[in-house]
Amino acid sequence: MANTTPTFIPFTRPSFNQETIDAVAQVLRSGWVTSGPKLAEFEATLSEYFGGRPVRCFANGTATMKIALQVAGIGEGDEVITTPISWVATSNVILSVGAKPVFVDIDPLTRNIDLNKIAAAVTSKTRAIMPVYLAGLPVDMDQLYAIAQQHQLRVIEDAAQAFGSQWNGKKIGSFGDLVSFSFQANKNLTTIEGGCLVLNHLDEAKLAEKFRLQGLTRHGMDGMDVDVLGGKDNLTDVNAVIGLHQLKQLPSYQARRSALAHRYFDVIATQLKSNGLDKLSLELPIQNFTETNWHMFQVVLPLEELDCDRAQVMTELKELGIGTGVHYPAITGFTLYQNQGYKTNDTPIAERIGRSILTLPLFPDMVDTDIDRIAAGLAQTLKKHHKN
Repeated sequence: MANTTPTFIPFTRPSFNQETIDAVAQVLRSGWVTSGPKLAEFEATLSEYFGGRPVRCFANGTATMKIALQVAGIGEGDEVITTPISWVATSNVILSVGAKPVFVDIDPLTRNIDLNKIAAAVTSKTRAIMPVYLAGLPVDMDQLYAIAQQHQLRVIEDAAQAFGSQWNGKKIGSFGDLVSFSFQANKNLTTIEGGCLVLNHLDEAKLAEKFRLQGLTRHGMDGMDVDVLGGKDNLTDVNAVIGLHQLKQLPSYQARRSALAHRYFDVIATQLKSNGLDKLSLELPIQNFTETNWHMFQVVLPLEELDCDRAQVMTELKELGIGTGVHYPAITGFTLYQNQGYKTNDTPIAERIGRSILTLPLFPDMVDTDIDRIAAGLAQTLKKHHKN
């Protein structure tokens, strides 16, 4: 009997061509595998990509955000305004430098921080805003920086998911204050693990270098000093050469992601209609706000209209060979934050979306029929559990 088990579609998968694999092998054979010439080339190439701004790379995207806070001088007793819908690293790094995260609720359409609610959260201790560009979608950058200027705040952009996104035709990272990107394995551009920080000037870049490697400053061949407390967050040449080749492929990756995302809109609408679910309150991403990189395609399940929870939907989709993810539950619901007095009902929109959001598969190697199958499986599952 033929195997009828459908091929499993993960929610994401990185793409590496043979040229990239060969380049990694060349670095391994060179004998210089830690931070070296390929890292310098990658940083220079990224700087050119961002219009000449200084760029420094790090071992992961968490380090980039923590070091951004340190470069901005944020520490004990300071407050940083951010969003409760993000990977917990966003707020963890604020805690790690001794500052306090102040969570502002989100806009239900963009699922990013609601810029109109930031002013009410500003106090005499507020030093910075850390917006997150969920699924690669930026906030209104003009409004963001107007708010920061009005209240004399630094902006540390958690653009972990937004490499390649734009605002009014300008690349995210090519303007603004401190901008942090992640190159983790599921990102649009990956170095397996890694990240980069776009800075304002060379003095900031030199300080970031110190924080990256134990606070070290070298003076000639045998002289060195340590004048700040740094860590061990340098990126290797193995990672850097992967990034160089990923950057070459980014335009084709971006075009494919955009095509797949727009197919989702069309096919999901068709499947809902054919299953009699035209009036189902399934919240799709905002489609025409700015130029996103389509890092993820997320829907918000109308749990009040279903007789099951999100976990059940995910389980049944997995049985159909469809992988999904949760990005993200509200940070304020985690025990660490509950123990510090944060409450999910302080940000009710984030709590609802964090409980209901579902990430569908999206990566460049997908084919059109994958989208068709996913949309059909989603509609089938929702119809099965629809209360009406």
